Amino acid sequence: MTDTDRVQIVHLDKESIGPDIDFVLPQTDHLWTSYDHTPAELVIPRLADADIVVLNKVQITRAHLEALPKLKYIVLTATGFDKVDIQACHEHNVTVSNARGYARHTVPEHTIALIFALRRSLAGYHLDVHNGVWQNSRQFCFFGHPVSDLHGSTFGLVGSGVIGSEVGRIASALGMEVLVADRKGASAASAGRVTFDEMLARADIISLHCPLTPDTANLIAAPEFASMAKAPLIINTSRGGLVNEADLIAALDSGQVSGAALDVLTQEPPSDDHIIMQNLNRPNLLVTPHIAWASHQAMQTLWHQVIDHIDEFMAGTPQNTL
Repeated sequence: MTDTDRVQIVHLDKESIGPDIDFVLPQTDHLWTSYDHTPAELVIPRLADADIVVLNKVQITRAHLEALPKLKYIVLTATGFDKVDIQACHEHNVTVSNARGYARHTVPEHTIALIFALRRSLAGYHLDVHNGVWQNSRQFCFFGHPVSDLHGSTFGLVGSGVIGSEVGRIASALGMEVLVADRKGASAASAGRVTFDEMLARADIISLHCPLTPDTANLIAAPEFASMAKAPLIINTSRGGLVNEADLIAALDSGQVSGAALDVLTQEPPSDDHIIMQNLNRPNLLVTPHIAWASHQAMQTLWHQVIDHIDEFMAGTPQNTL
């Protein structure tokens, strides 16, 4: 069998997965080509002979599909699929699978870590120690930033899938009352939930765990900040577009929210003039570089799932299709 007869698989952005992962390959006979990073102008040339593409954040549009008639399968090394035109894939008979469940521990743990860091003002106190404030204190401690317990807080949960449900479970175990918000705009809450507006009014902490869609873009913006009665913490480890970033900074300025922690931004990586980058000196604003999902265990689980998807597709039984 020549190389042109074998299944051609191309991985466009290997660099988006940690280098210490065991990159096992499919059992199916294939030819594997891997690129650390793929700029937009090289997507079509690199996929010209591909039957299967593996990718994370590389965008696949209708125009790409029209130029790539051989492409039959897209495997996402992520749960989110906003970078791929799913409708166009259906029209071009291209199957798309995403990865699911691999982040069920890592994202909740990161989320809770961010909440602890904000509630205990860890960043602010660390910077104060670094700058000599403790060393010059007249007492054994000093009180430059607020410190509060999580126990007894009201936790607003937006999104109750695998990850959101685990975050809610941990929050409950820490002694918080968990409010699961219903869909924004719903006139009444379904069983076991509260309306989105009630959650905004009652929550001390609001954590977002839903996909980015046209319906959820700017889910939290100026009108929502204005309706928050308790100056909550805002935690976003899902997708940057869920929170209007300019409005968030304004809400921090006005005291409508008491702090925010973001693992995701609308621009990744951000430019130096991005509004969040311009505000990193705030002790109540924490930013991590989209790594909530990236524990070693989660990434290895993710990769095994990706490879299983390819073997299952080649066997005629694709899984996790969109």
